[in-house]
Amino acid sequence: VDHVIVCGHYYCGGVKAAMQSKDLGILNPWLRNIRDVYRFYQEELDDITDEELKYKRLVELNVQEQCINVIKTAEVQRAHLNRGITVHGWVFDVHTGKLIDLKIDFEKILKNVMKIYHLE
Repeated sequence: VDHVIVCGHYYCGGVKAAMQSKDLGILNPWLRNIRDVYRFYQEELDDITDEELKYKRLVELNVQEQCINVIKTAEVQRAHLNRGITVHGWVFDVHTGKLIDLKIDFEKILKNVMKIYHLE
């Protein structure tokens, strides 16, 4: 494998549910990571007044953070060192059928996370 793709989609029910400040029972553990993404980017997201644009931006930020989670793994770090694996973040727009490359800066993220997550 030379490329890993993390692909989210606009109008994701999980992201929409995570945006609600309420107890969703058995979904809570699954939504925790998305809610943490909101918490990390709360200032940016709270500045977006259009709810649909906020929702779409949270989808994008969640993909970005999940790319970072993949990059933090020792396996991906070794694969990058040994054969140049790259992680990509994409979003699928279910309304238009377009696939959007978020242009995740893999090299920059890898460099930043390896300060703490240098696992090779």
